[in-house]
Amino acid sequence: MKKAVVIAVSGVTAGGKTTTINELKLKFKNAKSLHFDDYDFEGEVDNFHQWVIDGANYNVWKLEPLKKDILKLKEDNEVQYILLDYPFAYKNDLIKPLIDCAIFIDTPLDIAMARRVLRDMSNATGHEIREEMSVYLKYARIAYEEMLNTILPNSDYVINGNMDLDKIVNQIVNIVKTKL
Repeated sequence: MKKAVVIAVSGVTAGGKTTTINELKLKFKNAKSLHFDDYDFEGEVDNFHQWVIDGANYNVWKLEPLKKDILKLKEDNEVQYILLDYPFAYKNDLIKPLIDCAIFIDTPLDIAMARRVLRDMSNATGHEIREEMSVYLKYARIAYEEMLNTILPNSDYVINGNMDLDKIVNQIVNIVKTKL
């Protein structure tokens, strides 16, 4: 059997990566997924604002645990597709050689922010939400823009994040079946 194809799905926080990956698993027989947010990495960045100002070095994350899991799945003859819920596309040198295709979901920042507030702040007070919006505008937006300026152009394909989930998934399925 052919070795598994590794498909990285990238995008901004709350841009639809995890939801898309979960739907793709239903579409592809013998697919497994790995989710960046399930790991704790050495070198993980706490202050994204400063990280971007300092040059946005994607190699500060020591992604050996993720690499180990990708390689393990690639050795499993039953796995045909490895779906990475992974924000960096080809920008981390350790993971880059393992990726066969990087797809960026280009979700407008206002939609991603609305999703994040709905997902993460459902029990928050109005004051807490206003405070989060202030932090976003002063410090966090720069990291979202970094993704758009660096990860999007370093991806093989860009999918419009304004579309319905079914359309996004169908476009990715079409890419995988016709291009890989």
